[in-house]
Amino acid sequence: MSFSPVPRHLPGMSVVVDTKDPAAVRREVEGILRGVFPSADLSFVRRACGWVEDCFAGRHPGYRAIDTHYHDLEHSLQGTLCLMRLLAARHRTGSPPVLTVRLFELSLLAILLHDTGYLKTAEDKDGTGAKYTVIHVARSAEFAAGLLGQKGYKPDEIRAVQHMIRCTGVNADLGAIPFANDAERLCGCALATADLLGQMAADDYVEKLPDLYLEFAEAAGFHHGQPVPAILFHSPEELMRNTPWFWEHYVLPKIKEDFLGLYRFLNDPYPDGANPYVQQVEANIARLKEERVSVKREA
Repeated sequence: MSFSPVPRHLPGMSVVVDTKDPAAVRREVEGILRGVFPSADLSFVRRACGWVEDCFAGRHPGYRAIDTHYHDLEHSLQGTLCLMRLLAARHRTGSPPVLTVRLFELSLLAILLHDTGYLKTAEDKDGTGAKYTVIHVARSAEFAAGLLGQKGYKPDEIRAVQHMIRCTGVNADLGAIPFANDAERLCGCALATADLLGQMAADDYVEKLPDLYLEFAEAAGFHHGQPVPAILFHSPEELMRNTPWFWEHYVLPKIKEDFLGLYRFLNDPYPDGANPYVQQVEANIARLKEERVSVKREA
């Protein structure tokens, strides 16, 4: 399959940020946090981003560098940028519950760490981290607890980060997550929203879907007898043909209902403007549908 490239830009966003550049994302997050909390300690952003960059680069003791091609560092940075934009836009409306700077910080940690479950330990030499797809959310929560414990975070702060990470599970039961309060639950829903929109709005989302299929396929071979998406698809092309259904029947209901409709705070301007993330996702979905139609015509 071949597709026309989509420019690396989200319409409606005044700043174009290259999510392949961790420093660019960090600077943007610092600016967002400064705009919401002028007296915030921005050195926190540098530290948090540095911790995760070290983890994905293989500089965290006892772990290898990330070796998955879809769930890489950029994937986490795409979600990070979307989450910070969403929370900041919501904060400017004064909607209750009003989040503290600490919850902003814990949310940032959660989105940065939410896919560390794909990291392999130094002793793990078989395959790639994709084999952990089925259990990566639990592994991410466990990894976050270990890292944040080393950094001196309090038990309740670590639990908050873990609760937010658990929201990203494909079959997550939000009612079973023991959030400390409504604000923590809101942050978890915002994180799960950003995880979905951040990746699906990427200009190279369509091109990276074959990488996602390969991750699913490896996981299917590793978890015999357990439900893995690749079992439902026999090829990358089949996954791509079914991605519009995934958007329309899974993602949209999730972000509109389960995740409290928080995606609407990304409307620019709020509340009645266009949503640049949704627009870009729909552009990607349109590309997939067009390719599906052209293949049928050729057949």
